[in-house]
Amino acid sequence: MLRKTILGAIAGLALAVAPGFASDWTPSGPIELQIGFGAGGETDTLGRVVASVMEEQTGWNVVPQNKPGGGGVAMFTGLMNEKADGTVIALGVNMPILINLILRGDQLPFKLDSFEYLGTVTRAQLAIIAKADAPFNDMSSLVEYSKANGGVPVAFDAKPQELILKAINAQTGAGFKLISTKSSAEMVQFILGGQVMASFNAGTHIQYLEKGDIKMLASANDGRHSYAKDILTLREQGFDLYVDPYFYFAAPGGISKEAKTALSNAIANAVNADKVRDIVENAMLTTVQNLGPDGTTKMLNDGLGSVGVLFK
Repeated sequence: MLRKTILGAIAGLALAVAPGFASDWTPSGPIELQIGFGAGGETDTLGRVVASVMEEQTGWNVVPQNKPGGGGVAMFTGLMNEKADGTVIALGVNMPILINLILRGDQLPFKLDSFEYLGTVTRAQLAIIAKADAPFNDMSSLVEYSKANGGVPVAFDAKPQELILKAINAQTGAGFKLISTKSSAEMVQFILGGQVMASFNAGTHIQYLEKGDIKMLASANDGRHSYAKDILTLREQGFDLYVDPYFYFAAPGGISKEAKTALSNAIANAVNADKVRDIVENAMLTTVQNLGPDGTTKMLNDGLGSVGVLFK
C-alpha cells in the first residue's frame, strides 16, 4: 500500500509538472512514428503503445513503422531526408547510435546535432541469457565451454552488444561466433530453438525466465537487475564492460519550436499513461524515465563522451 501511495504521488507530481497541450500546433497529416528495430522486441512494443496512447490523448493519427537496421542507424539516416514538419518522428536506443558515432562517425551522414530531441521512455535492463539446460551458468563458464567446443554462436541485435562480445573474445580467446539478429524477440527464439547458445536481451526474455525455459548469465548494465538481484554484472564477473540503453524520441533537425513543443508535450503525457507504465514496469521490469527535450539532449551529449572512453 505504501509503494502504491508513493507511486501515485510521483505520478500525480509528474502529471502536474508535465506540459499540457498548450500549443496550437497540429500535424498537417498522419504522424509516422518510426521504430529503429524489428517487430516483436522491446523498442517495437514501446513505440506501438506510445503511438496508440498519443492518438487517444490528442486525436492525431499516429502510425508506427518499423525501420530496422544497424541498431537504428538506418532509421536515423533516413530521418535526415524527412520533412521537418512534425509528421515524422523516431524512437531509437542511444547506445548503438553513440557507439557508431564514436567508431565511424566520419562515415555516417548524421551527427547528434542533426536532430531535435523530444524525450525518453525508460532505460532498459540488458541481460545475457541462455537456455535453462545450457551446460554453463555464468560468463566464465560460457567462455570455457566456448573454448572447449571450437567457439559457440552468441546473438546480438545492436552494435554495443557486438562490441562487448568482441571485447570478451579479445580478452579471453572465447571464440564466440557473433550472430546478428533483428530484435530481442528473435534472439529468444534462437535460444529456444538451439540456433545460438547465448544472447543478449532487454525484456522479452523475462516471461521465459519466469517459466524456467531460460536462465540469466549476467547483467550487461552497470548494476544488477531489479528482477534478478542475485545475478552478477559483467563487471562483477571480471569484464569491465557495460551499457545503459535509453529509449528516446527524435525529430528531423529544423523542426519548428511550436511543433517540437507540441510533440514533446504529447510524448510526456503518453509516457505518463497507465498503458505505457504497465509495459515498462510489468514487461520490462524497470521504471518510466522521461528526461524531456533538454535532458535527452544532455544524456546523448554526455553519453558520447563516456561511450568514447568505454569503447573507442
